[in-house]
Amino acid sequence: MTEPRIRPLAVCLCRESGRALVEHGYDSVKQEQFYRAIGGAIEFGERAEDAARREWMEELGAELDDLRLLGVIENLFTYEGRPGHEIVFVFAARLRDAERYSAGDVELVESTGQRHAVSWVGLAELAEGNVPLYPAGVLDLLRHEAP
Repeated sequence: MTEPRIRPLAVCLCRESGRALVEHGYDSVKQEQFYRAIGGAIEFGERAEDAARREWMEELGAELDDLRLLGVIENLFTYEGRPGHEIVFVFAARLRDAERYSAGDVELVESTGQRHAVSWVGLAELAEGNVPLYPAGVLDLLRHEAP
C-alpha cells in the first residue's frame, strides 16, 4: 500500500444563467451523492491553469477561455473510507463553444476509463446543500466572484 500523499489539483467551474457545470459523484461507504468541480491532478512541471485546461479537454473535449483564479483550498476529506488531502486551485472560466451552454447532461470520461455524469446545476440548488458540492469551499469562492 502506498503512503498517503498530498495531491495538488486544479478544478474549474463554468457558469451561466445562475447555474454551474459540475460532475456527479457517489461515495458508496457514506452512501452519499455529491457534486464535484471538474478538474484533476496537476502534473509535475505543469502550472495549475494549464492543468485545468488540460483536464477539461481530456475529460469533456471542452476548451476554456478567460480563466480566473478564485482561490486555493486545502481539502481534507474521506472518500470510499480512505482519507484524502488535496491542495486545490479553483478557477472560473468561460466555455469557448457557446453551444455547450445549452447542451443537456453529458458524460465525463476520466483517463482511467471511469465515466461520470456532468450536468448544469442551479447555484440556488447548490447553495441549499442537499447534494454537497466538493471540494468544500468551492461554492463560497464562486459566490464571491463577479458573474
